[in-house]
Amino acid sequence: MSSVARVRNALHESVSGLPRAFWWLWTSTLINRLGGFVYTFMAIYLTVERGYSASYAGLVAALFGLGGVLASLVGGVLTDRWGRRPTMFTAQAATAVAVAVLGFVTHPVAIAAVAAVVGFVNNAARPAVQAMLADLVPPEDRVRAFALNYWAINLGFAVSSVLAGFVAEYSYLAGFLGDAILTMACAIVVFLKLPETRPERPGKGPREDEVGLRTVARDGRFMAVVGLSFLVALVFQEASVGLPITMGQAGFSPADYGSAIALNGVLIVVLQIPLTRFIQHRSPGRLLVLSSLLAGYGLGLTAFADSMAVLLMTITVWTLAEMVNAPTQTGLVVQLSPVRGRGRYQGVYGLSWSAAALVAPLMAGAMIDHLGAGWLWGSCAVLGTVAGAGYGVVLRTTKKAGDPGPASRDSAPVPAPLTPPALGPEAGPEGLDIQAPAPGTGRPTPDVTTS
Repeated sequence: MSSVARVRNALHESVSGLPRAFWWLWTSTLINRLGGFVYTFMAIYLTVERGYSASYAGLVAALFGLGGVLASLVGGVLTDRWGRRPTMFTAQAATAVAVAVLGFVTHPVAIAAVAAVVGFVNNAARPAVQAMLADLVPPEDRVRAFALNYWAINLGFAVSSVLAGFVAEYSYLAGFLGDAILTMACAIVVFLKLPETRPERPGKGPREDEVGLRTVARDGRFMAVVGLSFLVALVFQEASVGLPITMGQAGFSPADYGSAIALNGVLIVVLQIPLTRFIQHRSPGRLLVLSSLLAGYGLGLTAFADSMAVLLMTITVWTLAEMVNAPTQTGLVVQLSPVRGRGRYQGVYGLSWSAAALVAPLMAGAMIDHLGAGWLWGSCAVLGTVAGAGYGVVLRTTKKAGDPGPASRDSAPVPAPLTPPALGPEAGPEGLDIQAPAPGTGRPTPDVTTS
C-alpha cells in the first residue's frame, strides 16, 4: 500500500463512524474559534493600543477569568437542569453581544467590567458543549471525538491568529466586531442544527439533584484530578498573558505575535489526528505526567528565547504537551462523571481552567512588572513538575482502586434523538462506568451499554 493510501485510510478511520450531530457541534466549534480575536489579542490591545501597564492587562484578564469561574458552576447546573442546547445557544448569543460592546468601551473601569461579563457568558457554554459531545459519542470513540473537536478549535485558532494580527494593525474594533459576528453565527448553528441530548430524568424519586455540586465535591478522585488540572492550566494561562506582553516589550509587532502563536494552531491541525491515533490506547496517567512536564519545561525555555527561531522552538514543545493533555484529560473527566451529572462535573472541571484564568494573569502581570519575565517562565517549569508528580501519584492510586465512584454513575440506556427538537430537555445517549483496568493496557475499561 502506498504512503498516500495509508494516509487516506488513517484519515478515514479517524473521522468515520461519528454521528451527524457531532459534526454539527464540530462545525459550531470551528466557526466560534475562527472569531477568536479577543482572547488572543486582549493583552496587546490594552498595553500597546491603549497604553496600560502589564499589571492592568493582567487585572482585566483576571476579571475575564473571574467571570469564567462563576460561569463554570452556573453553566454546569444549567446544562443538567435546563438542557445542553438552550444553555449553549443563550451563552453564545450573549457572548456575541458582549464582545461587540467591549470593542466600543474605552474607560478602564468599563473595559474591566465588560471583560468580566464576556468571561462569564463565554465560559457558560463550555460545560454544555463537553456534556453534549459525551452524550452523542459512544465511550470507545470519545477520546477520538474530543481530539477532533480540539482540532477544530485549533484550526480556527491558527487561521484567526494570523488574520487577526493583520486586522489589529488596521483596526482593533474590526477584530472585536468580527469576533462578535462569528460567535453569533455559532449560536445560529446550535439553534438550527443541534439536538437536545440531556438524559431523561427519572419519573419518580430523586431527580437530578441526587448528583449535585456537593456530590461532585465529595468525589475525592475527581477533585484531585481537578486540582492537578488547575496547575497545568496555570502554566498555559500564564503563557497566554505573558507571551504577548514580553514579545511586545521586546519590540515584536502584533503581526509577529500572531504569526508565532499561529504555529501552535498549525501544529495541532497537522499533528493532532495522527498523534491521537498513537495515544488513544495508552495509559492516561503516563500521558498526563508526560504532557505536564513538556508544558512546564517547554514554557520554561521561553526565558532563553532571544529570537523568533527560539520562540518557535519553545512553542513547538509546549504545543506537543497541549495535544497530548487535552483529549486525555477531557476523556478522563467524562469517565469519572455520572451520566446525569455530566454538566455539573464538566462545570467543576472547567472551574480549574477558569480559576487559572483568574489567578494566572495577576501572577504574570506582577512577575513581569516587578521581577522580570524570567521568573514567570521559571514558575511554569516548577508548576509543570509538581503537576506531573501529582498525576503520577493520583492516577496510580485510581488505577489500583478500581472503584466506580459515585453510585449515580448510571449506565441505563437512553435513546438518542435523530432530529433537532425545540429548545428543551430530550433523551440522549448515556455514559459509561469505570471498571478495573483493561488487561495489558492500564486503561479503564468502559462499560458500553448502548451506542
